[in-house]
Amino acid sequence: MEFNDLNSHHFETGPIRPPSEAYSLLIRATRNCPCNRCQFCITYKGQKFELRPVEDVLDDIQTASRIVDSMQEVAVKNGYAGREREVAAFLYSQAYTNDCVRQVTLWKWAGGTSAFLQDANSIIMRTPDLVKVVSTLKSTFPGLNRITSYCRSKTAAKKPVEELKEIREAGLSRIHVGMESGSDAVMKMTDKGMTADDHVKGGRNIKEAGIELSEYFMPGLGGRRLSSGHAADSARVLSEVNPDFIRLRTLSVMDGMPLWEKVKSGELEVQGEDEVVKEIGEFIEKLDFDGVLKSDHILNLIPEIEGKFPDAKETCLKAVNRYLSMPLRDRLNFRLGRRTGLYESLNDIYDAAKYQKVDEAMERVGADSTEKMDELINQLKEHFI
Repeated sequence: MEFNDLNSHHFETGPIRPPSEAYSLLIRATRNCPCNRCQFCITYKGQKFELRPVEDVLDDIQTASRIVDSMQEVAVKNGYAGREREVAAFLYSQAYTNDCVRQVTLWKWAGGTSAFLQDANSIIMRTPDLVKVVSTLKSTFPGLNRITSYCRSKTAAKKPVEELKEIREAGLSRIHVGMESGSDAVMKMTDKGMTADDHVKGGRNIKEAGIELSEYFMPGLGGRRLSSGHAADSARVLSEVNPDFIRLRTLSVMDGMPLWEKVKSGELEVQGEDEVVKEIGEFIEKLDFDGVLKSDHILNLIPEIEGKFPDAKETCLKAVNRYLSMPLRDRLNFRLGRRTGLYESLNDIYDAAKYQKVDEAMERVGADSTEKMDELINQLKEHFI
């Protein structure tokens, strides 16, 4: 296949997106984060927030469209007309395909039905500008059925509901909000820059505008000292907001994060994984909403803690209690098996061959106690962030 012309196309993309947007077209509407103070985040530190010129964003959308057109031309020229998905897979797999083309080919391979506006808070844009970006995306790619963005609660709290409705009518269908905690004490300790009231007001504004809302809760963020309040207040705030999705993102503190200094000073005492699972159980006990709880990240230990509430509440609590009631050796085995990718669910621990393989690995590395396993798991987690 010939794709030298295809590889000449470039557009700007940012560093991250939600895991649920892995197959979305990524369009960078803003650069970095307007807050950039959260002590558990290292993504944008040392970088300045910028609103990209709207014309530049629109040009990027057109560049993505030209890549799609070029892919179709390559398909026809090589006798693959109507088989663009195969062409997309081939182009994605080539080492010399540039990152922009690879991103578009992955999106097309997955169906080309969703787009995500980067970076951390694109809803902060002037509403007419954001409407223009979203409507251009929608008209350029009519097959899109979901356009999403990150947003801070404080931004959504300040944005008039009527403006949020305009954005929704233009085509924005889902907003991701990194709540992390509903506890004012935890937010103050981590320099989140907002309050529980901001979370409630912002979330309700998004819901009132008819936009699907995905909120993130970070188990472990309060450490041992603030754990109970972190779980209870987060459940209270999210129950008041009643989002469509709550996504678990378990805390992992690593050297280089501002929060690491609090760990070294003793102000934040990081919980062990068993303690975090218990905290998640306390959170779920107090949670009252009718959306979907998702455990869609490897930082979360137990993938079964998810489902449509309120029906899934009992099932999720059973998964928590099932894990905590295991003998210590089995919990250690499951933790290592899960973190190394050998286990995908709690039931995998009953696979004798897998269990033995993990057990042998535990013996080799000497991770035969909670303390030694914590140290090993913390090293493994650095590769997940």
